[in-house]
Amino acid sequence: MADVNRPALILVGPPGSGKSTVGRRAAEKLEREFLDLDDVLEKAHGLGAGDLVVELGRERFQELEVEELRSLLTGYDGVLALGGGTPMAPGAAELLAGHPVVFLDVDLDNLLRREGLIPLHPWLMPNPRAHLRQLLEERRPVYQAVSGAVVMTSGRSPEEVLAEVLAAEQTLSGRAGSEEQVTNG
Repeated sequence: MADVNRPALILVGPPGSGKSTVGRRAAEKLEREFLDLDDVLEKAHGLGAGDLVVELGRERFQELEVEELRSLLTGYDGVLALGGGTPMAPGAAELLAGHPVVFLDVDLDNLLRREGLIPLHPWLMPNPRAHLRQLLEERRPVYQAVSGAVVMTSGRSPEEVLAEVLAAEQTLSGRAGSEEQVTNG
């Protein structure tokens, strides 16, 4: 059973990696609530994450992400999906230390095939492949550094990914704070 003062599971990964899909299913299996940090920000500020970045600028947006993350890490016991850029925000990695974080990894080709990714993230245009390649190269080391487990989602069903995520959650919740990493996939 997860500590009532901290998330049972935190999912990180690039946009389109399956954080929301797998997160909702994991929350159901763990009999917990599911929250997407982007949805929390939208509810609190009245604009979607992309619009908030445009309106406030990247630096202020990241400050808001870290503020919300700090609050959720101490008072929320469900499953939390972070925005794709949240782990890169100044201070986020330190906040995530010791929490059960799973990185949902995906290769570029599978990411490009994910339905709806481009319309949801119009900043990927006009060259989605180049933008996503750069994003993955920049973010993958950070995702790995903040995570206690890595689960590959490429070419796998949500059910297959969920099974590995839940196995990782059990391992991580039993040893939260350990430096050792579990790699699945």
